[in-house]
Amino acid sequence: MRLTEEQQAVIGHGSGHARVAAVAGAGKTTTLVLRVLHLLAEGVPARRILVLMFNRAAREDFTAKLVSLAPTGQALPEVRTFHSIGHRLTQSLTRWGYLPPRELLSADWQRERLLRQAVMLALGGADDTTRETALEADRIEALGSFCELVKAEMIGSGEFYERLDFGPNTEHFVDSYEQLESLLEQHGRMTYADLLYRPLRCLQANDEARTRVQGFLDHVIVDEYQDINQAQQCLLAMLAGQRAAVMAVGDANQCIYEWRGARPDYMLERFAATFGESSDYPLSTTFRHGHALALAANHAIRANRRRPDQLCLAASENPRTTLDVGQGGGQLIDELNAWRRSGRGLDQACVLVRSWALSVSVQLQLLRAGIPFRLAREDRFVFRLPLVQALAGYLRLARDARLLHDPAHLLLLLSQPTPFVARERLQALAGQLAQSQTWPERHDPLLASLKPFQRRNLKRRWALLCELPKRAALPPARLLELIVERLDAEKVLKRAAARREKGEEDVRLLDVLIEQAEESAQAPQDFIDLLHRPVENRADGVLITTVHGAKGLEWPLVALWGTNEEDFPHYTRDNPLDDERLEEERRLFYVAITRARERLLMLHDGGEHRPSRFIAESAWQDGNRIAQALHEDTSDAVSVAAPTLVGRYLGALNVTLALQQAREMPAAGALAAYGKGTSHTPGQRVRHEVFGDGEIMVVEGDPANPVIEVRFEHAGRRRLIAGRAPLEILQGDPMT
Repeated sequence: MRLTEEQQAVIGHGSGHARVAAVAGAGKTTTLVLRVLHLLAEGVPARRILVLMFNRAAREDFTAKLVSLAPTGQALPEVRTFHSIGHRLTQSLTRWGYLPPRELLSADWQRERLLRQAVMLALGGADDTTRETALEADRIEALGSFCELVKAEMIGSGEFYERLDFGPNTEHFVDSYEQLESLLEQHGRMTYADLLYRPLRCLQANDEARTRVQGFLDHVIVDEYQDINQAQQCLLAMLAGQRAAVMAVGDANQCIYEWRGARPDYMLERFAATFGESSDYPLSTTFRHGHALALAANHAIRANRRRPDQLCLAASENPRTTLDVGQGGGQLIDELNAWRRSGRGLDQACVLVRSWALSVSVQLQLLRAGIPFRLAREDRFVFRLPLVQALAGYLRLARDARLLHDPAHLLLLLSQPTPFVARERLQALAGQLAQSQTWPERHDPLLASLKPFQRRNLKRRWALLCELPKRAALPPARLLELIVERLDAEKVLKRAAARREKGEEDVRLLDVLIEQAEESAQAPQDFIDLLHRPVENRADGVLITTVHGAKGLEWPLVALWGTNEEDFPHYTRDNPLDDERLEEERRLFYVAITRARERLLMLHDGGEHRPSRFIAESAWQDGNRIAQALHEDTSDAVSVAAPTLVGRYLGALNVTLALQQAREMPAAGALAAYGKGTSHTPGQRVRHEVFGDGEIMVVEGDPANPVIEVRFEHAGRRRLIAGRAPLEILQGDPMT
């Protein structure tokens, strides 16, 4: 087994604490296994070594590799997750009498039932509408996350609520948390969050208990340290005590779980603040992808302030990786078909999305093209999404007025988007409307218990349902726009969401459906049928998953879908980017692109959607040019936007390559009049920050700011407004 010098340094680390900054694909599992075997060979007893992994899958992978490489008969240390070590501590502290016994709520329905009871107690004096809104599934889920985060952050529920923006109709969260704690104590139950929270609180408060658990370890090795939260770090410090040496392994650039309590600071400043001085080791060499992607990753993350000063370097034997940028579903379909024609299986390809809402357009594109796929979460299939089912139901009603007599169909349309009325009442109302076909009188018992705004909203919705069959001639996109406007759907979805991000994702889903309906204008019924078509996961299909779900995984081909401003990085007018959120989004983009091994395709939508600034920041064309120059061993100078960064990369590889400064291009989305005042003529070579190199074919209109047609080498012919397009006029021959 050939190891790099950096890996050997980690394996042979001497005394004291250590931080290991490992880039994506750095072979850290192998390195840590060999570190454990080194400690055992040095005479450290297996029982005095603890290895902590982030989840069960990582623990099983590490354990299997450790067993395969260990000498026969070798005693091996424990490999645990934080929750499993918390469970064992809870058992010990309970057995010793420091903690009262409690039973773990292992089933989701048990936890949900207690959360609902806590909400009812917290809102005892509230009206029916307030309680019904608070008991909706999404809001219960958000409350559960709030309760877990309070314990992960180790602060009071009130303080935590004030720190974060949980949106409207969540004011009961603090009281509900306190009620939940009372219920857990009353029934002798605990949640998974309590597996860390309860023993930690006990050890912090009881010197005698703390003394009984410390002093048994000499070495603690923690993987994925960038994903640690406050409770986990406190517990780790408690277990290590003054004796054990802690080795933290991770990558602050891959910290993408801030919504779960993780912070890049834990890998950076807070480790030193907690454990004191440490030795720092880099694992800079990736064994996953080639130079082009390694350079793109380095460029993509360099604007972040909270990051390690470390480059990702591609090993010489890695596969060559090519990067490209495309627009729309046609390019994705072409890419996947070309992949299949080359003899590669679609199960080796992955489409990544920033949010599940963006996966809807991918699913519809693949369904139209007959390309098999599978979803990491089956509940995210288009035909299973309640909001999509309802919108498709509105479209079906417009073409089939008989559905006005179907109580089940009416219930679906009255329920989504939510009118903030209990389902039982909606069901009764749907049954009466289907039979009578007229809106009930004001004194009708079905309406008497509703608030005025609820009656108005439902009456308005019924009027829309009766009107839709008269609008059957409208194309689906126009119908959807009418429905969204009449229902005030965007406002309703934002109000109904328990988290701001959930509301924004639902609103984006509306946009995605309208955009997809536009593309199907010539075959409206086909579009409606697509929304209803039952689909099952295909093992031989391309995987669709989110970037968060792809953490720790890799594929030969990765298509990153939806790299548009406002989608990735994600922001809205009501939720603008600040510096901290932009850095988190940039880390997420870094994780996304580093999942690829051989091919990375970044896709934006075009049209009204501007390409993501992250595309330009990655300097993907420079990465391709440098990789090509290294492959050809050329002596020609290569033009790059950041010669200092590229030169540092080449220097770390001990490679000499002539570089020259290219004109810096503006970030994607910076639509200043970049080309104004520049003379454009047919035959000129230009470089577009997204489409790449091309040649001007046609110049039309105002000479000061013409419309130009450019034939790009990789993006075909495009018509652009010269003054708004991020173009650079190239001198001489194009760079290849």
